[in-house]
This record gives sequence, structure tokens and C-alpha cells, in this order.
Amino acid sequence: MDTEVLTSASTSTRTSTGISTVTPPTDAGWWRDAVIYQVYVRSFADGNGDGIGDLAGVRAHLGYLKALGIDAIWFNPWYPSPLADGGYDVQDYRDIDPRFGTLDEAEQLIAEALELGIRTIIDIVPNHISDQHEWFRQALAAGPGSAARERFWFHPGRGENGDEMPTDWVSSFQGDTWTRTTNPDGTPGDWYLHLFTPEQPDLNWNHPDVRREHEDILRFWFDRGVAGVRIDSAALPVKDPAFPSLPVGTIAPGTHPHLDRDELHDIYRSWRAVADEYEGERVLVGEVWLDDAERFARYLRPDEMHTAFNFDFMTRPWSAQAMRASITRTLAEHAPVGAPATWVLSNHDITRPATRYGRADSSFAFDRKRFGTPTDAERGQRRARAAALLTAALPGSLYIYQGDELGLPEVELPREVIQDPMHYRSGGVDPGRDGCRVPLPWAGSTTPYGFGGEPWLPQPDGWAPFTVEAEDADAASTLNLYRRAIALRRSAQDLTAGALEWLELGADVIAFRRGDDFVSITNLGATPVPLPAHHEVLLSSAPLDAALPPDSTAWLALRAAPEHSAGVKQ
Repeated sequence: MDTEVLTSASTSTRTSTGISTVTPPTDAGWWRDAVIYQVYVRSFADGNGDGIGDLAGVRAHLGYLKALGIDAIWFNPWYPSPLADGGYDVQDYRDIDPRFGTLDEAEQLIAEALELGIRTIIDIVPNHISDQHEWFRQALAAGPGSAARERFWFHPGRGENGDEMPTDWVSSFQGDTWTRTTNPDGTPGDWYLHLFTPEQPDLNWNHPDVRREHEDILRFWFDRGVAGVRIDSAALPVKDPAFPSLPVGTIAPGTHPHLDRDELHDIYRSWRAVADEYEGERVLVGEVWLDDAERFARYLRPDEMHTAFNFDFMTRPWSAQAMRASITRTLAEHAPVGAPATWVLSNHDITRPATRYGRADSSFAFDRKRFGTPTDAERGQRRARAAALLTAALPGSLYIYQGDELGLPEVELPREVIQDPMHYRSGGVDPGRDGCRVPLPWAGSTTPYGFGGEPWLPQPDGWAPFTVEAEDADAASTLNLYRRAIALRRSAQDLTAGALEWLELGADVIAFRRGDDFVSITNLGATPVPLPAHHEVLLSSAPLDAALPPDSTAWLALRAAPEHSAGVKQ
């Protein structure tokens, strides 16, 4: 394993808990233009041969992540969980799921990654916990009206016998949002709220125990050297305790019964205060799905979150007008609060870009996912490579979902192996999200492609060209394109500090200058586009002649830089 030490050295400390840990380096603002790699632990690499990815597998491949050039790893939930929803049903926030490893291994991983200059960001899920969490088990055992139930949303049903759900609220996973309990004497009892699956009861954020517990969880992981937290479903935790019906038509800002309520901001201010207690600039990253730009920006005020995911760009079709409008909107909504934008092409919930961009409808929406949707794999690969360079050239931070750097396609899995609850709660219509969670291919010509044991989700035949081993040896591979892009992004001053200025090069082209000398140009049309005058091609997603081919991006240097090495052409 590579053991290169940080230039801005991290330091070992002993916390009030008695834990010997490593403090992240103190370079201010590291998160503003960071490249962050998302690890879905279950599918990254299997270190013990049981077919499930684990922390040993991640530790064994830290050198790979170092070579990719990333600044931080974001881990999906790695806590003990029944896995009713891929780990987002958390049973215990202060431990590691034994299928993944131990708490001691997590502490070692955090420290080893920091030695390579890689910070760790973990997932916190404030809206709900697992129905196997100690709190919820206590609440069920205690019965109606008990103090233990006040940490959740238990409510009598409607109708003469309480047989009807308390509200008409709609689940994020389709299906019902309330489940009825059974009283100790066997009679039907109250209902409890779950915006996701019944195994994920929603927490009552009006309760002081809930607020105190989550602040303590933050400290628990910050004490162990974690550099930040990604906040799942960050606009959902607070509910209107009156439980009104969903309004019909336009909903006034801040009045939705369970989305983007104003009370949320007090919670995230308290979380920011906890983060600011620590050295090394610990960051809060919100998963905030909102259409209202002004409401979105509120989460990014200086005393709240540092950044929030920009999902708008990820959902847009392969269209210069649509993508440029999204970029313009994103930069504009971040500007008033001085927060950096984030750019992401996919994640553990979204159809991979190499498949999505090859479809007739290349936009994304959860309610449109269907089995058997055709895709042009070659076109999807071209566009995914072009989109990777486009987003890497934009100002702000960049997120990479594991496997996108290999150009992995979405896998259409047999129905009998799908585990995602979105599939089942849709009545089997939606293929769910497991297709982007298939374990990574590392080496070899047949499954498990160096992943470890027999993978928990089956890998398809024909993935040999996508293995890290194969792509590492191919100078023109998507992996090497990502490596070069990240290296240039780090070394080119215009890409670290230069403002964005649009260039008008045609209706099907997205082109902009960063700083004085850098230009990114993406051709989303059907015919080649002449390149503007330039000194050299720094990088391109496809081979170039005198023009930029369709579905490709090129990075250009307008003038020679005294300290600039030879351009990387492809």
C-alpha cells in the first residue's frame, strides 16, 4: 500500500473518550473544490471472500484511490443494519456492521486514508432509524401513550375503528406511509409513520432525545477523525405535528407537512456548531432535493451546511440547452450564500450515466424506471466520458460514484436476485436501484473479476474490458481519462480559482473559459464542431482531428504556460 504522507500533516490526538485518532489537516476550504469518491462498501471490494464488500477490501485498495487522485471518500452507511434498505435502516450508529468489519478497522481505515491525503466522510440518516434499533423496540414494548413512543410518530388511525391511516402522505418508496401496530393484548393498536419502508420508522425531531442523540453521534465519529458527514434526505426530518392532508395545488414555501420545513434550520445550525468545535474543518454535506432555488440556498448559509448535492444537472437529458440551463441555475443559486456548487453524474440511487445517456430519453426520474428500456451502449459510453470532463471543469466540488470511473453500465438484474425495496413496493414494475450497486470488477476475465467471493449481486458476463486491471493497461480507457482529468484539475490554476465565462460556439455546444487560459468545450450535437484557436489540447474524451466529434469534450489551453508540462492528448 502506498504510504505517501500528507504535505499538510495530520496529527494524532487523544480525545476525551480516550480514543487515539488522527485529526484531519487544517487546510481551510479543502471541500470547496474537492474530488470526493463514493464508496458503497457492500460492492467495492471483498477482503474476506464471503461475497460482500468490506472495510478490509477498501483498505486493500486505498492505493488505487490515491492513484485516482481523490481528496475524500464518502462511505454509504456502514453501521449494523438489517439491510431492509441497503443500510439506510440504521440499527446502531456507534458500531460497524459485522459483515463489513469492526469499529477498530474503521478507525484504522480513517487513519490510513489520511496518511495518503484522503479524508473520510460518513453517512448520517436523521429522518429515520431501523425498526430493530433499541429505541423503536422499546417503543413497541412500552405500548400506547408511553414516553418511549414520543421519540417517534405514533398516532391513532382514522375511521370508526381506527382502521384507516392517519394521513394521505405519499412514501418516497411508493406504497403506504403508515403501519399499524398490535397492542400487547393482541388488539390492533396505533399506527407509526415511515416515509420510506415500514422497517424505517421516522423520528420525532421535536423530542430533545433525538436532537441530543444525533449531536452525540456526530461527536463520536468526529472524535475518530472523520472529516465530514453526508446528511441523507436532509429536507425531510421535521414533520407538522398536526398531520394535515397534503395540500392540493401550489404549496407555500415552508408549509409542506413533511418537506423543507423551516424548523430544520435550527437543527443544522446546531450540527454546524458541533462540527466547528473540531480542528480540520469538518464539513456537513446535505442531500437536499428541492426545486425552489431560494429555499435550497437557505441550507447553505454560513452557519449551516457547507455544501449540498446538486441533483438538477444529473437529471437533465443530453441537451446543450438543458445542461447549460442547469449549470447556470446551479451557480446562481449558490452565489448568494458563497457556497461552492457540487457536480455529480450518478450515485447509489441513480441509473449509471453510461446507460442513461445511451437512451432515447436520457433524463432521469425515479418514476420512469422500467425493465427492458433500450440503450445504445456505445453512444452512452461516449457521452458518459464527455460528461465526466464537462463536470470536472466546472467550479466547485466533484463527486464520483464508484465504477463510473470505469465506465460501468447499469446492470438489468434477474427479478429473483433484486433486494431493493423500491422494486417490491412498486409491485415489481420498477427494477429498483440494485443495477448500479453490482460489485466492482477488479481483474480477470470471469466473475467475480477479482472482487473476492461470489458477489452478493451477480456480475454480468462481458465485464472483463471494464476491470481495473484491463483499464489500467489501456492508455485510452475511461479510468485513465478520469486520472488525467483529476490531475489536471488539481494542477491547473485556472481550474482551481478561475471564474466561469460562457463562450457562444453554437446551439449544440457547451463551452466556457475558466480563468485566462483554460477552455472546456462539449459537443452535444450530431456533427463535428471546429475547435476555437488554442495553444494545445490538454485532454479530450475522444480522438480529435481538426474538429470536436459529436458526444465529446475537449479541454484546451489558449496560451502556453511557463510551468505547464506537455498536454495530455487522447
